[in-house]
Amino acid sequence: MSTSSIPMTIQKTTNSGLGQVDFSNLKFGEQFSDHMVLIDYHQHTWQTPEIRPYGPISVMPSMSIFHYGQGVFEGMKAFKTHDGHVTIFRPDKHYQRFKRSCERMCIPVLPEEVFMASLTKLVELDQDWVPEDKFKSLYIRPFVVAAEEFLGLRACTRYKFMIITCPVGNYYGAEVKPVSLTTMPEYVRAVAGGLGEAKVPGNYAGALLPTQTAQEKGYAQVLWLDAFEHRYIEEVGSMNMCFYINGTLVTPPLAGTILPGVTRDSILTLARDWGMPVEERRITIDELIQHATQGTLQEAFGMGTAAVITPVGKIHHQGTDIVINNNEFGPVAQRFYDHITRLHHGETTDTHGWNCVIA
Repeated sequence: MSTSSIPMTIQKTTNSGLGQVDFSNLKFGEQFSDHMVLIDYHQHTWQTPEIRPYGPISVMPSMSIFHYGQGVFEGMKAFKTHDGHVTIFRPDKHYQRFKRSCERMCIPVLPEEVFMASLTKLVELDQDWVPEDKFKSLYIRPFVVAAEEFLGLRACTRYKFMIITCPVGNYYGAEVKPVSLTTMPEYVRAVAGGLGEAKVPGNYAGALLPTQTAQEKGYAQVLWLDAFEHRYIEEVGSMNMCFYINGTLVTPPLAGTILPGVTRDSILTLARDWGMPVEERRITIDELIQHATQGTLQEAFGMGTAAVITPVGKIHHQGTDIVINNNEFGPVAQRFYDHITRLHHGETTDTHGWNCVIA
């Protein structure tokens, strides 16, 4: 993809940190690449994109994001293909979600061509940071925050858009293994009409306490239920959920309370390509337990940019435990994981044109 048509200033680092990275032992989100993107919004327009060395930025304590949380972020990944190219997976789909989130938060939308040019130029510049290992990637974090120095509740007039990147391994550790989840009906993540379908910091901050409580009890994450009846399954904080029930793929619908995951969309598209029955419908935790008791709950797994495909081996709900597929990686989840991973690394035909080749 050409980036030459979008003006930008580029200041390259003179002190690369690449040599300090142990690519054989990558944690998630702890080491950051050499450069970052910064674009300011003021006087009713987005200014010229700037790529500079990764490092501190100067802000005032009155900056609005600190007080009222007007911000949006995204998460996507770049991969090294088997033949040495660098690709970004479905950046256009991520941009569309970013745009919808900004509109929900009254943030001026960065034009798509500027977003894409800045993103691709940054990854091109830091392409040596993209891990070559098949099960690792360069995680890309675009975000925008209200930057006006103002204490008052209204949409701001100044914003900062940034992109930072970091080489990462698997979100739940070096090896993909089934995780355990628990419901926590005393807490809710989102309500219809709220911010559940937008990728905003507050959704994740509100999940910290219940997630910490769940982890103290030995569970990886909270399986969120609806806010009113506390019965209908929604998602996990780090991923959308999918259940393989009696030969059918079942996932909660996009009804305003869950994030429209790009990996979710990819998996449902692949399932339909393969002729697999798919249902996007409401499903209660009681129905799930009933299917587990009857033996018709064959698999459960999460889907997300960070989590990729993560099998779920155990779910706890109000004193009841269900074990799914003997707490093992099931064949359906494994098929999706293998295909998505091969797709990421250019080892299978990209029939939908999801990989954006940038180097």
